[in-house]
Amino acid sequence: MPAITLRSDQPFDLDLTLSCGQVFRWERNETGAWNGIVGDSFIRICQQGRSLIFEGADTPFICTYFQLDEDLPGIISSIDRDPLIHAAISRCAGLRIVRQPAWECLASYIIATYANIPGIRRRISLLCRCFGERVTGERGEYYTFPTAEAIAYSEPCRIAECRLGYRAPYLKETAKAIAEDCGWEERIAGLCYDDARRELMRLKGVGKKVADCVLLFAFGKEEAFPVDVWIRRILQTRYPGGDSLNTYDQCSRFGRSHYGRYAGYAQEYLFCAREALTGERQEGQVPVSQPER
Repeated sequence: MPAITLRSDQPFDLDLTLSCGQVFRWERNETGAWNGIVGDSFIRICQQGRSLIFEGADTPFICTYFQLDEDLPGIISSIDRDPLIHAAISRCAGLRIVRQPAWECLASYIIATYANIPGIRRRISLLCRCFGERVTGERGEYYTFPTAEAIAYSEPCRIAECRLGYRAPYLKETAKAIAEDCGWEERIAGLCYDDARRELMRLKGVGKKVADCVLLFAFGKEEAFPVDVWIRRILQTRYPGGDSLNTYDQCSRFGRSHYGRYAGYAQEYLFCAREALTGERQEGQVPVSQPER
């Protein structure tokens, strides 16, 4: 199998990166390797010290997907501005932000609103079974992530099978908008953060949180600072003056102002270390979204 030798000056932790809630179609198997489906590709990858061993993708894809060429120590130095983030960085060393396919990321986070991680995984799995393509081979059977067209022009009864609830018409309408706008991804990528956020929020089912997640995880807008219940709790209870951060916009603006151009990385480290920072243990199903005010 192909392998990448990681640079000694560029830390990377595969387990932290894939388990911290960024992505929903990866599972760790009994050998410690990770199996994942990205778009229409089944990928298996494991880390052994400074080596990444993988199959199902080429080296450029792996480097781009895990952003292995980013200067992580430089990013960490930029956001390491207070004792709390310093503690999170120490606990989650090697965590990197994954660069996800834009449509898959957008659809996944529309599904993720007001949901928990196990529920999100189930819904995405059903969506892929209903609208993705079945692929069989030496790695077994799996389903690709559906195209926007497959969802946009489907019968309402079929999308209801995915148990998306109130999210179903939002996803269907946004899928139709994406299917009819072949240049949407390039247009969003070319905008500044504020303009890109406003543009995404024109889509049905895309609020502030979803827009920030998509900009961070799919478009590389690393100043985006998504706020969920855990991030809000950390900001309100652990930062001086945090009790005045009562709305989504207040929390997000604080994160961008305090942490700067890599605020999204700070958010991921705070989220990864959330149990230690809040003193609250995560029990079973955990809400990952909340009302935006």
